[in-house]
Amino acid sequence: MKISYIKAVSISTFMLLSAISCTSEFDKYNQEYIGGPENFNADFTQIVNPLKLMQRNQQSSTNWIYQLQTNLNADMYSGLFSTATPYNGGRNNTTYFIMDGWNERIMMTQLEDVFDKSKTINNVIKENYPGINFKASLAVARILKVISASKVSDAHGPIIYSKFETPNPSTGITDFDSQQEAYNNFIADLTSAISDLQQTPGVEDKAVITKSDLIYGGNLANWAKLANSLKLRFAMRMSYADPAKSRLYAEQALASPAGFIDDNSANALINYGGASPLSDIIYSWGDCKIGAPLMAFMNGFNDPRRSAYAKPATDPSVAGQYIGIRQGVDMGGSKDRYGDFSQPIAASANGDYFSNSNGKNKVFTAAEIWFLKAEAAIRGYAGAGDAGTNYNKGIEMSFAEWGKSASYATYVADAVSKEAPYIDPKNASNSILAGSPMLSTITIKWNEGDSFERKLERIMTQKWIAIYPDGSEAWAEQRRTGYPVIFKNVLNDSQGTISTDAMIRRVPIPTKYRNNTLNYAQALQYLGGPDTGGTKLWWDKK
Repeated sequence: MKISYIKAVSISTFMLLSAISCTSEFDKYNQEYIGGPENFNADFTQIVNPLKLMQRNQQSSTNWIYQLQTNLNADMYSGLFSTATPYNGGRNNTTYFIMDGWNERIMMTQLEDVFDKSKTINNVIKENYPGINFKASLAVARILKVISASKVSDAHGPIIYSKFETPNPSTGITDFDSQQEAYNNFIADLTSAISDLQQTPGVEDKAVITKSDLIYGGNLANWAKLANSLKLRFAMRMSYADPAKSRLYAEQALASPAGFIDDNSANALINYGGASPLSDIIYSWGDCKIGAPLMAFMNGFNDPRRSAYAKPATDPSVAGQYIGIRQGVDMGGSKDRYGDFSQPIAASANGDYFSNSNGKNKVFTAAEIWFLKAEAAIRGYAGAGDAGTNYNKGIEMSFAEWGKSASYATYVADAVSKEAPYIDPKNASNSILAGSPMLSTITIKWNEGDSFERKLERIMTQKWIAIYPDGSEAWAEQRRTGYPVIFKNVLNDSQGTISTDAMIRRVPIPTKYRNNTLNYAQALQYLGGPDTGGTKLWWDKK
């Protein structure tokens, strides 16, 4: 897809969305989707449909919106994906020339496509259902708000969260939460959601959950597991920034009777109800390729999941190989140079996540919880269990997720294989040869005698592979821990604002949100540094 088209579409669409979200006429505009007024109170449609939208809008199903929301930032920076398209003459986000207009969609999706729907639900309950308890439904909404907001905070840092519906009475503008405040609020909201979900819902509440739940079909126990799993995720994210609270929150989660998503039967997958947005981005537009670091690890490890993650290249110079594109290289002015390198796929045992008819957004799967527990164990957190057992279980769950269980035992016993060198047949200067510090020396088999840092690298490398295709989470964890070791950019068009060696640490807050309705000056104060891609986030303390 040509980026000029994206911009043309986005401007008009942004104006329409802004007009809709800022008026009380939204429900009338959306009448065809919601249903007639006679249905509002009878079947809770005014709660059910916004709750469905909050789930589907976690990652937009619209191709160009998803491309701006996630694919042209976190997906690329994570090392899981890359591109063969020389957007903006070859100077763009991927070469650290930050495209302000592209990145608006990160926060816009959160505020307009998720938070506005939650506000609608709150207003509808207050106005149309006084005295009725929708505790479980509101708990699900809180979880969805946390998931959406956390991805934005992990991109920008300071975030509109706790003050979204309550502008500052003295200024009339909306204040930001610092990332530290936001993370503590995430934990508090997840904790309250877990409590609410463990109570028996009323008839009306149960009806809303049954009609609206796109993930678990009304299974509140699984929603509580998801909330508790997210709590452990965020507790570990705080490990370097606030070790005491990281331990406190993690041990609360580990001891919670809610349990975790520790088996693939409880995986949190949101069905798009149609095509995955990545289907067009990858297969129709040719704008997304598999990342070179991911294939280098999988090639070196002889990883059987490789055939579920990517297609062999068709370029004559590398035909039949699994080979990605290195981030931030000279594309040669067109897609022709690297356009026939390996395409991403996501052929899970539960269906194709990138399907053009039945796509799925991967929110949280069982493999992640076992890797989180493995890290908690090497940090000495109570209730985490044995690190090596957890590590192997994470790999086992990932292999099952991708339909490769038969190869699990051989894989985890491999104490020799390491990441493979990367050879670029188009430009030898992009190659990463044996002995390069950009190549990891970590192996697969767990070794209890390793140092803490070596154990952490082993856990995080396998976790990063298993998280695929969730670029947002993969990028966040790679920044937090420094693992896995991924390839640095060749081209750096940041004009000194981003270090090539340190790599990009965040996405600047777009101009759209540096306005007089939001307290941008406060956001800058919380950030503690310039609003550039080189400033570290609060949790990025290692």
